[in-house]
Amino acid sequence: MSAEEKEKKKKVDPRRTIDPAALEVMDKNDGQIETAYDRYVKMQPQCNFGRTGVCCRICLQGPCRITKKSSKGICGAHGYSIVARNLIRAICGGTGAHADHSRHMIYTLTEMFAGKAGDYQIEDFDKLYRVADRLGISREGKSDEDLLKEVYNCAVSDFTKLDDEPCKWLETTVVPERLKKFQECNVSPRSVHTTISEVMGQTHMGVDSDPVNLIFQGLKSSLADYVCMHIATDISDILFGTPKPVYTEANMGVIDPEMVNIALHGHNPLLSEMIVRVSREMTDEAKEAGAKGIKCMGICCTGNEVLMRQGVPVLTNFLSQELPIMTGAIDAMVVDVQCIMPGVQAVSECFNTRIITTMSHSKIPSAYHVDFDEEHAMEKAKEVVRIAIEGYKERDESKIDIPDHTHNVTAGFSFEAMEDLLGAVSPDAPIKAVTDAVDSGQLRGVVLFAGCNNLRVMHDQSHSHLIKELAKNNVLMVATGCAAGTAAKMGLMNAGAVEEYAGDGLKAFINQLNEANADKLNGNKLPLVFHMGSCVDNSRAYDFTNALAVQWGVDTPKVPFVASAPEAMSEKAVSIGSWCVTLGIPTHVGVVPEVTGSELVNGVALQIAQDVYGGYFIWEEDIEKSVEKVLAALDERSWKLRVHQQTAEKYETTLTKTW
Repeated sequence: MSAEEKEKKKKVDPRRTIDPAALEVMDKNDGQIETAYDRYVKMQPQCNFGRTGVCCRICLQGPCRITKKSSKGICGAHGYSIVARNLIRAICGGTGAHADHSRHMIYTLTEMFAGKAGDYQIEDFDKLYRVADRLGISREGKSDEDLLKEVYNCAVSDFTKLDDEPCKWLETTVVPERLKKFQECNVSPRSVHTTISEVMGQTHMGVDSDPVNLIFQGLKSSLADYVCMHIATDISDILFGTPKPVYTEANMGVIDPEMVNIALHGHNPLLSEMIVRVSREMTDEAKEAGAKGIKCMGICCTGNEVLMRQGVPVLTNFLSQELPIMTGAIDAMVVDVQCIMPGVQAVSECFNTRIITTMSHSKIPSAYHVDFDEEHAMEKAKEVVRIAIEGYKERDESKIDIPDHTHNVTAGFSFEAMEDLLGAVSPDAPIKAVTDAVDSGQLRGVVLFAGCNNLRVMHDQSHSHLIKELAKNNVLMVATGCAAGTAAKMGLMNAGAVEEYAGDGLKAFINQLNEANADKLNGNKLPLVFHMGSCVDNSRAYDFTNALAVQWGVDTPKVPFVASAPEAMSEKAVSIGSWCVTLGIPTHVGVVPEVTGSELVNGVALQIAQDVYGGYFIWEEDIEKSVEKVLAALDERSWKLRVHQQTAEKYETTLTKTW
């Protein structure tokens, strides 16, 4: 390592977070137990070939790195081909992760119909009817089970069919202009599994080297990602209930030293929902062990799932997942799939915390394993809770030290819940409450905060700063995933934050909703940021965008709606961001992805995408500039929309749908 690199490494502070609870735990640990924050420092400096996307490892002749000395790979692939292939494989990886989640939801229905999943049933009949109606399935003369089977058949078809008919979950959730655009550009996916297969075949050594063709295939994969995400959300709502406003708390202060504490972590609600239910029935067993009862808390998107439906408190988000274990009071961390750091096991061994894996394809060496299956869901959930109770018995009381940091949280804002709130203001057309507020200048537009955490930027800082600044500028905000986790644990997801940070227009809009929904809110008030769910539930946020487009009578590229992933990290973030752009949404990313090694590919993402699809990426890591660019994207669309509305009114014609 050169002297310059050693100096750079010294300057990296491992305390890369603004979360006060996380900082407190790290300060007390003083580097004795290694966490992700320490490993990031040890990893510096990171490989710049990988960071810019010009390292190819697809065949065994490599790795090939594009340099001034060697401008092509051994096979003759240019840098732009390598960058494009790496990009679309990342999109495909994200699609595969969401497809895994969605497939598991579909498989649960398979088991239900075979009489092998008796612990699951239709919880929300209204959502079943809503989905069936949207898919064009007639309800006349059919039982609820027959109706669910037809919905299930559509889902299976969207996953597996080979013909060129549009996927039902794409065709029925976007405005016609979007669907036409996808067909013109040949990016409409045949099915989820087919598209994933196409990407992997197309990027094999010696197949496609055309960067534009590759990128279009990546966009097709991203739309398949959108399809499987929407399916997962819809089936989850049917089986577990569509979220409605709930009230809870967030951050590590939710840990109760007198309770058996269970952290639910990952992304799949099939087992976590059952664990929350049985934990309420197993209080006596916990008391026999000396505890007051059992407390479940959430991390990442499994946490978001049980938060939205059960009011389970938020413990933390992705990046600081190891730190709650270091409080000494977590008896079990139950993990399923995605975003689970293998490092949690090493930390757990210092505190007698049981790490319990539950999926056959997601294991951690030395962890406990409870092999979850749908046929024995409640039985498996009880097994998990009993392991946690055993962990409680072996706690080392001398190691317990819980940070006293919590914030109130109001969550549970599915798209249906948002419609219900807005309908109190505008009963005939609920979404008109938002479009009228934008048209009048009361609101500047709408922003979705999504994505992960990433140690390349300060943990939680980018999310928090953008939320506060956009609130001052009268932007209505919704959030999902770990972005929502930041808002929750940093005190930005409650009514107090509205008073502290909202500009006059946003404050007036939220207060109008409070007054119109006073009877439903039972004395509570709405938050600054509306929690719409897990990563998969970004489909809810697009339903919101689409509803705005329908209300205005335009295609989505004209809607003043921006997506922002200030701390993007995973392949899932790449696939989500890509379908946001393809569906017509400007998408800010606060960690520049691995595409800058090719001016051509980078230019497609930042400029040409807008010409073709109306959406485009905004790479910006500086948080002050990020605020400016997000606001500029909203203002450009609001201004254009206003001009087009005035023109249509002047000439007594319909509103143009072009952008």
